[in-house]
Formats: sequence, structure tokens, C-alpha cells
Amino acid sequence: MRPTAEYINWQDVIQLLHRAIKSDKDEALLNILLTHDERMALISRVNIINELLKGDVSQRHLSQMLGVGIATITRGSNEIKQLNKKQKENLIDLFEKK
Repeated sequence: MRPTAEYINWQDVIQLLHRAIKSDKDEALLNILLTHDERMALISRVNIINELLKGDVSQRHLSQMLGVGIATITRGSNEIKQLNKKQKENLIDLFEKK
């Protein structure tokens, strides 16, 4: 028996996700890890960050558009503000559907 959990920090989870993606098991992993409500919340969060990075709509309009509270939008905005220019550019590139 192990004295501690095998996945003890965020980087362990990221590595698990990388392995799942490489083996084409990412959807199965995320479906077992996240409930339906958590998946819906994640979709909302992805849309919040995507729209904030685009900068085309106000936070108030984004809140109404996505049906989430303004505080949720503000939290996403605050996270983006902590990014340096290169990190922000990388995210913009990542969110761009190709």
C-alpha cells in the first residue's frame, strides 16, 4: 500500500492529461473526472477566457451573453491580467480555432 496519493500536485494532473491526449483517451478521462455540471462550468470558463482575450465585448455584456455572474467574469479578467505579453499571445493562439 502506498503511504501517499500518487497524484499530489497540479503538475501530476497535467502530465496525466498529456498522456491521455497522446493515447487518444482524453475524452474518456475528462468524462470520468468531471461531472456534467463541471463540464458545463468548464465550457463557460473557456468561453469567458476566449471572449476576454478577444476583447470585443464588455464584461457586463459577456455576463449576460453567457448567463454567468459578473464576479465570474471578473475572476477570469483578473487571471488574464496576471499574464505577461507572451503568455497572453500564446493563449490567444491556442484559443484560435484552426
